[in-house]
Formats: sequence, structure tokens, C-alpha cells
Amino acid sequence: MKATLEFNLPDDQQEYDLANSGLAFWHVLWELDQELRANTKYAPDDMTDDDYDVYQKIRDKLHELMNDYNVNLEK
Repeated sequence: MKATLEFNLPDDQQEYDLANSGLAFWHVLWELDQELRANTKYAPDDMTDDDYDVYQKIRDKLHELMNDYNVNLEK
């Protein structure tokens, strides 16, 4: 199966750039998710409960938004 995207450049330059950088966006989301996961899973003993909760809330919100837009980080 093949898929072809066509853009009318330069009029559609922004759309082209967004479509072309999808993999980079995926990597950014994946790295952010992993960082948030590490900050909760391997939280140092001196981390406050409030700080832990903030990391968890941010990660939960990231997952909520990805779910809303039907985006997942599965490879």
C-alpha cells in the first residue's frame, strides 16, 4: 500500500512542514512522557508529595490530550 500527499507549494508550505515533521513531534512527545515517567517512578526520597503530584498530573494530562486526538506512542 502506498499513500501520497500533495501540497501546492508555496501556498501550503505550513501544512507541508507540519506533515513532514510528524516523526519529530512523535519523538518530542515520547521523550516528554519518558521524562515525566522517570520523575515519578524513580522519584528521589526528598521529593515532596506536591512535586510528585504535579509530575503525575502533567503526565495524566499529556495522556488525556493524546487520547482526545487519537495519538499514541506505541511504536
